[in-house]
Amino acid sequence: MPELIAYTDGACSGNPGPGGWGALLLALDGEKVLKERELKGGEPETTNNRMELLAAINALDALERPSTLTVITDSAYVKGGITQWLHGWKRNGWKTSTKKPVKNEDLWRRLDEATSRHTVTWKWVKGHAGHPENERADALARAGMAPFKR
Repeated sequence: MPELIAYTDGACSGNPGPGGWGALLLALDGEKVLKERELKGGEPETTNNRMELLAAINALDALERPSTLTVITDSAYVKGGITQWLHGWKRNGWKTSTKKPVKNEDLWRRLDEATSRHTVTWKWVKGHAGHPENERADALARAGMAPFKR
């Protein structure tokens, strides 16, 4: 059974501003890449956090059947939200611990739903630190943003 890994990233030119998301999906047998798939998209007016969330959502939605995979993100916001804060937000009616509405609730709900279909391990890597697959996800995000830049 191959190991599945999704590298995800978001980009924004201005925050808010035009943005893009990218995901690199890999099926690995040890170090050998059996299959890879690149995904990207963007929006004319958005935020970096929304693009980071959409990268993860689209990576999970691209899988045709329930899967076990690792999602690797350089977004502490995405990793912290999905692994630490989400349960409390749902319990509190989508309010933060300070009783404020959760920002990007629409996308957090989508990510929660997408995650529920799979067995996901979440990992964080430092962005722009020369990690080849993270750099590829970043390039995809920038390519997804390109049509929307003025």
